[in-house]
Amino acid sequence: MTAPAIPLDKRFRGYLPVVIDIETAGFNAKKHALLEIAAVIVEYDANRDLIITERHACHVIPFKNAELDEAALKFNGIDPHHPFRMAIEEHDALKLLFEPIQKALKRNNCNRAILVGHNPAFDIAFLNAAIYRTKIKRSPFHPFSTFDTATLGGLAYQQTVLAKIAESAGLEWDTAKAHSALYDAEKTAELFCLIVNQWKQLQILATESVESIQEQ
Repeated sequence: MTAPAIPLDKRFRGYLPVVIDIETAGFNAKKHALLEIAAVIVEYDANRDLIITERHACHVIPFKNAELDEAALKFNGIDPHHPFRMAIEEHDALKLLFEPIQKALKRNNCNRAILVGHNPAFDIAFLNAAIYRTKIKRSPFHPFSTFDTATLGGLAYQQTVLAKIAESAGLEWDTAKAHSALYDAEKTAELFCLIVNQWKQLQILATESVESIQEQ
């Protein structure tokens, strides 16, 4: 991709928001397998509105000696051993996702990526555990700072569940596609962009209101 007309380096203190969703075989990042990971990159358009510009996702082979919780697999509907998953090793999956993120950092003059997620403590724990296991030394992500759309949704729409926030925001939601890493990441990204862009409009209206009062 070519450099954006307006880079994002000044909007989030040098951070590039990258929406991450991870599907797993349990809740323990050190023991349970990472099975799917998706990354959605957001950038400015010519009007300084935040939009989705790239989507990346892959299925992941459970790491050696990983534990698989049957309840978690039943919940997300993933069969880790399905022959048509086209899954790849953790190291290759992270490399595949980190490469376009590094390029996006460069074209936006940003220092690091910041993980955007829905209740992102879960996602960043699994991401950091995978980075540690694979010994990848150049992660584009800040190791602990995140943006949380559950918090933003509670502020903007009085809801904290992703499906309910999407419904309140007027976004489409397909329950049959939920708990796919790419689908959830896309919906989280749509929501994040919507809230950030609405905030921009509120700032514009507030500025215009103050200017109008001053002119009277």
